[in-house]
Amino acid sequence: MSATKTGLRVAVVGGGWAGCAAAVELAHKGIHVTLFEAARSLGGRARGVEVQGKMLDNGQHILLGAYKETLKLLKRVGVDPRAALLRLPLQMRYPAGSGGMDFVAPRLPAPWHMAIALMRAQGLAREDKLALARFTTSARWMRWGLNDDVPVSVLLERFDQTERLIRLMWRPLCLAALNTPPERASANVFLAVLRDSLGAKRAASDMLVPRLDLGALFPVAAARHLEAKGGAVHVGAKVGALARAGAGWEVQVGADWHSFDAVVLATPPTQAASLLAPLGETAIAGQLDAFEYEPISTCYLQYDATVRLPLPFCALLDAPDDGRFGQFVFDRGQLDPEQAGLLAVVVSAAGAAAALDQDALAAAIARQLAAALGLPGLATPLWSRVITDKRATFACTPGLARPGNATSLPGLVLAGDYTASDYPATLESAVRSGQGAATAILAYARLPRENSSLSHAAGGTAAGSVQ
Repeated sequence: MSATKTGLRVAVVGGGWAGCAAAVELAHKGIHVTLFEAARSLGGRARGVEVQGKMLDNGQHILLGAYKETLKLLKRVGVDPRAALLRLPLQMRYPAGSGGMDFVAPRLPAPWHMAIALMRAQGLAREDKLALARFTTSARWMRWGLNDDVPVSVLLERFDQTERLIRLMWRPLCLAALNTPPERASANVFLAVLRDSLGAKRAASDMLVPRLDLGALFPVAAARHLEAKGGAVHVGAKVGALARAGAGWEVQVGADWHSFDAVVLATPPTQAASLLAPLGETAIAGQLDAFEYEPISTCYLQYDATVRLPLPFCALLDAPDDGRFGQFVFDRGQLDPEQAGLLAVVVSAAGAAAALDQDALAAAIARQLAAALGLPGLATPLWSRVITDKRATFACTPGLARPGNATSLPGLVLAGDYTASDYPATLESAVRSGQGAATAILAYARLPRENSSLSHAAGGTAAGSVQ
């Protein structure tokens, strides 16, 4: 391993967005980083996959303008956010004639962008608009938080939100942001998302849709950046065990053991728990094992290249009991001209959808699109592909205890979108967690090794650093 400014050697176990963020931050500080990823590609649950000769995503994502750390990190690894992301104003728009609504914020300073959007909104009655205004005013007064967390459905009931507003705005927003149904979703986490969208400056509330596949957007560029800094990236390298070795760590990959000064454990919660338990870190392992999960399905439907939606993406009225599963549809051709005619439909909290055969789900979604857009031809795509991640995110329930970056083991920290944060499992929370892990490693590196304890080094900032 080549020498670095600090001489510290750190292993990052897991090449998702959190692991890549930690690796980039550490390399930026002159630390030699070796990144291990069990899969053959980087990105974890937000990566590029090849389908029918096209590079797509294992799940369609929307970012927010408030994702400052993600945008900053993209620039650091050489990705221009202005070219890589389509920036749109905050909106919730349904196809014309579908019985939905049309809500879009103009490019005005806050709070005027929200006030004008509410005045101009179509498909909402006067009582709906008054309910929305009352809710946002009350949420600001509460500083976007509750003393005692409750389900989102209880929060909406407390503030007399109308049935139509819940159906057209609050429920789809909750599903998209938390991937948890309102009846089980954390009101405090939902309020934190609204704080940075409905209650934020206009630019922070903007919606950013990736033009690149999610692997090219960050993980691939992060790997190039890491290698340019003297680090190493190993894909197809599954870490089977970790072990203390004096003041450092041993990392098992296959039959071989590799020595490091510190380790960032950036695997999904279940894998992290299995690596932590043999080390005696049973409290965190038990906490992670107790997590529940929600699936996400993304259905890709290819049509003739002339097919084009009126908008880059729009909302859909879902009703799983009636065979309408999709909540948002994206026109990939408006993001990348080489994908003309390709539509991506997202199904969040996709328990009912995931239970269906892939062909049956794709056929149901195609019929839903045809009816919603008034285009019967959409019922028969040229080809379709459903990608379902059954453990896409943890179920973001009220009062869920999430661990911080620190462990009780010197030189071992956690990174992942599941760590302590006021955000749900998003790309931004993954990036912030990776940065928090890097900060904790740097604090550990500054301590005399014989007296070091990472839990003390990180102190109260380990969890707070990812807020």
